[in-house]
Amino acid sequence: MMNILFLGDVVGKPGRIVIKYFLDNYLDKYNIDFVIANLENASHGKGLTKNNFLDVVSHGIDVVTLGNHYLAKKEITTFIDDYDNLLRPLNLNKAHPGKGSNVFECLGKKIRVTNLIGRVFMNEGADNPFDALESVVATDEADIHIVDFHAEATGEKESLAWAFDGKISALIGTHTHVQTNDARLLKNKTFYLSDVGMNGPYNGILGASRESVIKRTWTGLPSVFGVEDDDTYLLNGVILTFNDLNQITDYQLLNLTFAAKEINQ
Repeated sequence: MMNILFLGDVVGKPGRIVIKYFLDNYLDKYNIDFVIANLENASHGKGLTKNNFLDVVSHGIDVVTLGNHYLAKKEITTFIDDYDNLLRPLNLNKAHPGKGSNVFECLGKKIRVTNLIGRVFMNEGADNPFDALESVVATDEADIHIVDFHAEATGEKESLAWAFDGKISALIGTHTHVQTNDARLLKNKTFYLSDVGMNGPYNGILGASRESVIKRTWTGLPSVFGVEDDDTYLLNGVILTFNDLNQITDYQLLNLTFAAKEINQ
């Protein structure tokens, strides 16, 4: 048996704090063997710096995925090629540094993680995610294949999952920061979840400061979205349990809150 933990979008310092706290204190409780986390918003709410990457990974993360804010911190282009466990969306233009899919080993199993980005309501000019995933699946020999599909539209996420049902182990949605209530195994046993949620300030708006988001939404005036300074942290993730035949036999959604004063004491 193997338990793989997937943590949703990590938003700013509060997100980094809460997942480090969880990783330091709860991995044994949940019998976690392998950890994947999306860190595209981990530095000041948008992008990822090298210092933040190294700090968070040191707490037990095996693979980091990214998304549409991949290049928000320009320094990532200087270090992403140095780390095989740091993935950017595979279907971005090939001129972008970094890789979008890689294989890792855990407990004698080969685990492939693939990062993709959607095209519906997204402005990254990405290549077709269906074609990109098909090119990986065609030659893949990994025992387990987890896909982080960083996309806006639920229909696009569902379509990709159904198109590859039985060809990948799981398709987990990121980007919208709200954990959805549609976790399921599809007909050919691929796990699907539209969005795993976010890690960060519980009382923000998608992790951003309430005041800044309300101002722009209400008035249409420009407003810089800072990260909410909150007294409660949210942790969102999903644990996938695999048997010795590499089949998912169980899954558990994590939707936990922690008082900031308890973590920071």
